[in-house]
Amino acid sequence: MSNVAIVTDSTAAMPDSLVESFGIQVAPQVVIWNETSYEDGIDITSEQFYARLATDEQMPTTSQATVASFHKAFEPVVAAGRPVLAVVLSDQLSGSYESAMQAKEMFPGAEIEVYNSETVAMALGFQVAAAARVAAEGGSLEAALEAAKLAHDRTGLLIVVDTLEFLHRGGRIGGAAHLLGTALNLKPLLEVRDGRVEAVERIRTKTKALARLLDILESRVGDKARPLRITIHHTGVEDDAKSLETTVRDRFTPDEMYNTIIPPAIGVHVGPGAIGLAYCFDI
Repeated sequence: MSNVAIVTDSTAAMPDSLVESFGIQVAPQVVIWNETSYEDGIDITSEQFYARLATDEQMPTTSQATVASFHKAFEPVVAAGRPVLAVVLSDQLSGSYESAMQAKEMFPGAEIEVYNSETVAMALGFQVAAAARVAAEGGSLEAALEAAKLAHDRTGLLIVVDTLEFLHRGGRIGGAAHLLGTALNLKPLLEVRDGRVEAVERIRTKTKALARLLDILESRVGDKARPLRITIHHTGVEDDAKSLETTVRDRFTPDEMYNTIIPPAIGVHVGPGAIGLAYCFDI
């Protein structure tokens, strides 16, 4: 077991294999539906969420991972005398960073660092994994934090959504707001940049949008050092995700690759039919 405990929140969308292999503690975000609260990934699965989203007239909302959930993650490892590194989603997209900071204050004298990833999904998850690898090799809290910071500068998240309406409703639209009201057949290509959802381009069809996404990925990672790690993300469009995965494998031959359904706490904001990818190079 690593001496440094690694904590994140459920928006990291990390594959179970990574979470389990590194012993990462995950504080769940909260999904609120018809006045009932569900802990993301605990009380409601992604599959259950998207099945209900397709038919329920009432739209869900989200709330950040609670102070209590971070306290629960911190408590046993602090009691064991281990340092903690919490790498969490952008503070411009959620209050989870503040929740983690408040939980940290409940353990005066403990070695706890809370790092703002300035992103979400596996662009966050790759930062978590980078820190966890260093910790697993016996690295210090400072070394694990430095690994997360290095990964921060070498990760990205690109996503094509069917509509901006869900981001608009949830107040997470950021710099993509100017695309609101565009023709329905235009597909927004977005990225998370400096902690906010920003517009890259708007493209006529989803097929063309995904082709453009891959060209942008090529420009960013094509000549970078290896290893290259990629995660395909989707909100319930499994066939599209598998097709994109095949294309990415053929074109980029990533050293490490995952395909995950986006967790409910993100799905609330991007809506059904979204597909994209997170990448990380040379970490």
